[in-house]
Amino acid sequence: MSGILDGKRILITGVLMESSIAFHAAKVAQEQGAEVILTAFPRPTLTERIAKKLPKPAKVIELDVTSTEHLDRLAGLVRDELGSLDGVVHSIGFAPQDALGGNFLNTPFESVATAMHVSAFSLKSLAMACLPLMSEGGSVVGLTFDAQYAWPQYDWMGPAKAALEATSRYLARDLGKQDIRCNLISAGPIGSMAAKSIPGFGELADVWNTRSPLAWDMADPEPAGRGIVALLSDFFPKTTGEIIHVDGGVHMMGA
Repeated sequence: MSGILDGKRILITGVLMESSIAFHAAKVAQEQGAEVILTAFPRPTLTERIAKKLPKPAKVIELDVTSTEHLDRLAGLVRDELGSLDGVVHSIGFAPQDALGGNFLNTPFESVATAMHVSAFSLKSLAMACLPLMSEGGSVVGLTFDAQYAWPQYDWMGPAKAALEATSRYLARDLGKQDIRCNLISAGPIGSMAAKSIPGFGELADVWNTRSPLAWDMADPEPAGRGIVALLSDFFPKTTGEIIHVDGGVHMMGA
């Protein structure tokens, strides 16, 4: 049987560990017929080792999304490997330690600016860097953590995710004329490297133990990966500016 991404060429960022949602997006994308290329920063060699666990080989390109030099050269490097792109996955987020873990009121602007640049503005930067490769249209998919609420310990990553969600909507508006969709997956907590960097992450994750209608497994990133692949496919041809929740249903629960 053919897969839902047969013939698609997909760029995926953020594969840091086998427990990364991005890793499972890459795995499912390959299983569904896509050619995949990965980007990594600051340690491409780490991603190259993890990439060996994918069903098929995947080229890894070094990409710092805050570097104009890296962004300017990205299209040429990807074109040499794949020729063009049909989809891009943004799985990038970072905040300095003093912007997390209950320090919201004391975080200096420099740390907030870093969180916003890496976690939100980079969605626009990445989409524009890949735009020359998407002349036939395509799909941009990012990852958020429901920014409607103030989560325990999440602090300035919350406003950064809110900015990411707004950025996605504006990209959807401005790229629609080129038949490029831009959507987000709002995933529940996963025990990834990014999550483990949040002080007190267990307190945040406990919300899912008590409120999720569907049993939530923090050790299973594949449901979120499947959501990403679905949005990359042609099965959502007229969906853009949307946030799809893959969180066991916590987003719709009241008290």
